[in-house]
Amino acid sequence: MQVPAPVDYRRARDVSHALQLLDQLGPEARLIAGGHSLLPMMKLRLARPECVIDINDLDELDYIRIEGNELVLGAMTRHAALLASPVVGEHYAIFHDAERVIADPIVRNRGTVGGSLCQADPAEDLSAVASALRANLVIRSASGTRTVPARQFHTGPYETVVGPAEILTEVRVPIRPGAGSAYSKVERRAGDWAAAAVGAFVVLTEGTVANLGIGLTAVGADHFCAPAAEDYLRGKPPTEEHLAEAARLAAESSSPTADQRGPVDYKRHLAGELTLRSLRRAVARAEGRV
Repeated sequence: MQVPAPVDYRRARDVSHALQLLDQLGPEARLIAGGHSLLPMMKLRLARPECVIDINDLDELDYIRIEGNELVLGAMTRHAALLASPVVGEHYAIFHDAERVIADPIVRNRGTVGGSLCQADPAEDLSAVASALRANLVIRSASGTRTVPARQFHTGPYETVVGPAEILTEVRVPIRPGAGSAYSKVERRAGDWAAAAVGAFVVLTEGTVANLGIGLTAVGADHFCAPAAEDYLRGKPPTEEHLAEAARLAAESSSPTADQRGPVDYKRHLAGELTLRSLRRAVARAEGRV
């Protein structure tokens, strides 16, 4: 049986207390909420924190609301709450699409938005969604808060800009009236990490693509996005020809690695095909056809 190395345990009362503990315990302390990413890594000894800080009592970070022209998600929002939220579905169906294929109900009931983003797994679904939507992530420390674009949040596999005495507190997504969005994923079996997955949002104005975002995961795309494909499609009518070329560019910008989920050529093909599917569905939703 695989078990973690010995580790100290603390329980934070609120955000201020969690920040205080992080400052006191130093960089070898790790936050834990759902634990579905950190605990397996600890069992395999891939992560060996000296202390884990339980933040399940941080109810102040558990919310979904509209503030001005932004959809705001607290970092302790559970995946299941995100999936069930009519407010989220009204503005960005991409979240519901993605949440339906994230792991299983047990994981979704305990796993959190912030935990998924901060784990920074190269095959993580919400990171691609945040990148596609160009979300902004709010990070808090004892000295104040700072906001980082989602496309600058991840610095590498399992690495983010969150410092050792900082906490990701919320995700802010601009509300774009008339936007359509979608998420498509291929996995070996239900609940598995993606072999490849793509999210997209599209805003149409007078028959042309006025704004868009494309997020890719599990295919080695820098910052989970496809800027060349976005630049190509912006300002053009969403014809099948234009969508197909954007999908080709997205696949071209990916840099997958071969593993148990498939060879490089297969994953690159998936990147293109799933981009096309997501763009088609996002356009259809923007046009009110689905």
